[in-house]
Amino acid sequence: MILAAGAAAAEAGAETLIVEGVGGLLVPLTREHTVRDLAAALGLRLVIAARPGLGTINHTLLTLEAARAAHLSVAGVVITPWPDDPQVMVRSNRETIARLGRVDVATLPHLPDGSPASLAAGGAALPLAAG
Repeated sequence: MILAAGAAAAEAGAETLIVEGVGGLLVPLTREHTVRDLAAALGLRLVIAARPGLGTINHTLLTLEAARAAHLSVAGVVITPWPDDPQVMVRSNRETIARLGRVDVATLPHLPDGSPASLAAGGAALPLAAG
């Protein structure tokens, strides 16, 4: 897969390699390959991004199941954008995903400017172990 070779070349000599999943693990990249295939080829740990609201439990647990079925390592789930004053349902979603998904769940607030510096600072604040 050409994308895997390009990512491996980018990783050579880099301190960190981050690969965006473009919409989810089962999104097709080619007629024969999905994002999950690319993740498996790269052997990187996954950080699953989830939204806080309605439907997130099902979507996130299905993503965890798809990742684990392919023997991918999941570093954790990040719910974003996390509201300043999360309602009961949103807090319950986080707790339920952690419990049923057997995974660490962190939160990331809305990053207003979306600049690389802002994203890097937000990512660095996440309590996800390297390795």
